[in-house]
This record gives sequence, C-alpha cells and structure tokens, in this order.
Amino acid sequence: MRVPVGRPVAVGRRLIDLKPELFTAILQTIDAGWEIALKRPEVKPDAGEVQMTECLRDAMREALISKKLPWRKTMIIAPGTESRSQPGMTVPDGRTDIPLFLTTVFAASGEHDPHAIIECKRVAEGDAHLAREYVVEGIDRFRTGKYAANHARGFMVGYVVAGASNGVVDGINKYLAGRRRKHESLESWTVAGVVSAWISHHDRPSSSTQIRLHHAMALVPGC
Repeated sequence: MRVPVGRPVAVGRRLIDLKPELFTAILQTIDAGWEIALKRPEVKPDAGEVQMTECLRDAMREALISKKLPWRKTMIIAPGTESRSQPGMTVPDGRTDIPLFLTTVFAASGEHDPHAIIECKRVAEGDAHLAREYVVEGIDRFRTGKYAANHARGFMVGYVVAGASNGVVDGINKYLAGRRRKHESLESWTVAGVVSAWISHHDRPSSSTQIRLHHAMALVPGC
C-alpha cells in the first residue's frame, strides 16, 4: 500500500495524506473508544482535558482488541509526547495529545514521527471562551504547522461538557466567521460507524498546502 504524497512541506519530508480507509479507521477507533471511556467515572463534565484524554487513549487501545477492529495490528496508539514542528529543531515546540502510528504508512514512507495526531479540547454549547480555545489552541496548531506539519489531515475531539454537539459546532463556526474565516467552518460529514463527525479545510500560511481536519464531538455524561 503506497501513501499519496504532495508537495514538500519541509526539506527532506513528504506530505502524508492518509487514504480513506485509514482516516475512517481512525475516526471509528475514536468513536469505539469513547463508547468504552464513557463507562469510567473519571469522564464527567467537571473533568479536565488531560484526565478525559487519558481515558480516551486507554479506551481506544482497549477497543482495538475487545471489538476486534480489523486494523488492530496496524495501528499504534501512543502516549502524549513532545513534538517538533520542523525536523531540524533540537528543542520540542509542542506536545501532542494522542499521536498515532500506522505500520502501513511507516512501511511506505519510512516516517518515524507520528502519522496522525489527535488534539482534544473541552467544549460547551454557548461558551464563547471554549469555542475560541478550540480554534486558537486546536485548529490553529494544525493550520500553522505546529502540529502535523507534514500531514494533509489532522484529527480533533471535542469533549462536549454542556449542551449538544450541533450547538457546539455552531459556536465554533460563529467564532470563525467573526474572524473572517467563514470558509474554514466545520461541515457535517457522514462516516460509517461514527455518530458525530465534521470536517473543515484550512490554508497553511507558511506554505501552499492545505490541511483537512476531521472533528469528532464526544458527549460527556451529565452534560
């Protein structure tokens, strides 16, 4: 299986663009993992992002095995790690929430850094501050290349701690529209086996490439 590549983003690196079966598998693993994570008492509206992300990561690993997902032997769900947006850096400039390694991508590209990155944020319907954080500390980390600089796709999970997913997405889109970024709005996107999924497209200011972000909204019990 070959990995489609695009224009170089940094010297010596090629753009990784996951095929549909791979990014669909990631979204389905998030969804299956969240179903398991919901059974843990730590997952509640007043829990912090780190706490819920630890639960989600563990549950995604469990889901690979317990649900016998077809890609369980080719997907590695790694712990959060420090990251470098450019290969020449000697000091990390970020920390990823859930990095993923895919053996098929490694075999085709030889890329040792994560092949997909999931960023997680708390969100709530009607909360403008959390909507801003989702964009500034989430979307924009991918858009500017701080995360996934050589990836064509990124992944985000919104922990919905109040209200409904559609209301949360409306708030995020309102924030983007208010910054003349309406063209970056999240759009509903149907994915087999995934309850709530959206997609957005973002131009990267430092290059001629674009990144697509896949968004999954995860309802927290009691919200």
